[in-house]
Amino acid sequence: MRFLKNICLVVLITSCGGSGGSSSGVDNDIAEEIDNNLNSIEETCEKTNQPRLQKCDLNHENLSRYYYIYIPENIDSSISIPVLFALHGYGSSAYRHYSYTNYAPIADNNNFIVIYPQGATSPALSAHWNVGGWTSSSTNKDIDFIDTIIDLVKDKLQIDSNRIYSSGMSNGGYMSYHLACNLSEKIAAVASVTGSMTVDTYNTCNPTHSIPVLQIHGLLDFTVPYDGNAAFGSKSIPDIIDYWVNYNSCDIEANRLIKYSNDFDLIVYDTYENCLNNVNVKLILHPKMDHTWPFISDYNVSASNEVWDFVSKYDLYGLIQ
Repeated sequence: MRFLKNICLVVLITSCGGSGGSSSGVDNDIAEEIDNNLNSIEETCEKTNQPRLQKCDLNHENLSRYYYIYIPENIDSSISIPVLFALHGYGSSAYRHYSYTNYAPIADNNNFIVIYPQGATSPALSAHWNVGGWTSSSTNKDIDFIDTIIDLVKDKLQIDSNRIYSSGMSNGGYMSYHLACNLSEKIAAVASVTGSMTVDTYNTCNPTHSIPVLQIHGLLDFTVPYDGNAAFGSKSIPDIIDYWVNYNSCDIEANRLIKYSNDFDLIVYDTYENCLNNVNVKLILHPKMDHTWPFISDYNVSASNEVWDFVSKYDLYGLIQ
């Protein structure tokens, strides 16, 4: 049943200087200019068969696109309502990402909203996020798509605009870094699980503030190799960590913590501290993990909990005091 229809209108009005009195001709010109610059985005949201999960459809850049949004039942608008974007991997789907990440109970307990956008397809690519590298043939304007979703959600919910985060699996992790580099005025922190940065993102990255970064990776990931993949335009994980450590002016040496995995292998937790605005850069490196979203039951790491525990400490201005 359709229960929400939201129309967001953005009107661009150009002011012109001049002398003399007004006339009906001038008024008509202004009215025509307003009409020509009127950009309307309409979305239609519907309930799904999952509790408190809605599916919202919209037209963006002449493409039919959609996202899912999870809103906890007892959301408290009297306190901060952060937003976590959860971006699926290449060839996957928003709903599948919703299913296996299981952010819902974490959101229920921590008063935040989760948004699961759907990547678009192209003639040469399955569902994806346009991040350069192996997606360079894409013409999808995914940065603007995410920005549009932010504006639509702000229009209907009292979210905390200083606490918008992005997380993602694989291509979704690449996209989270892409947003940190290209939409940093709205993104407070990012987390990548089995993702990296493409050479394109890396070479053109231009954030406007210090960015807290969490990377979760496995040494047995041969889809997005730890050491990078030049053929796909993918940087190595050490290159990624070095970039953000240097950008955020963190300590060069990490504060290292070692934990046992379920089969007694050693999981490395490297946290680079004393960064600008008290942000951190953190790497969780698992010796036996492949290209997957880890859970406590199989790798003794809960990616979903690690993501929220990390990003929730920060807003656009750094560590929340």
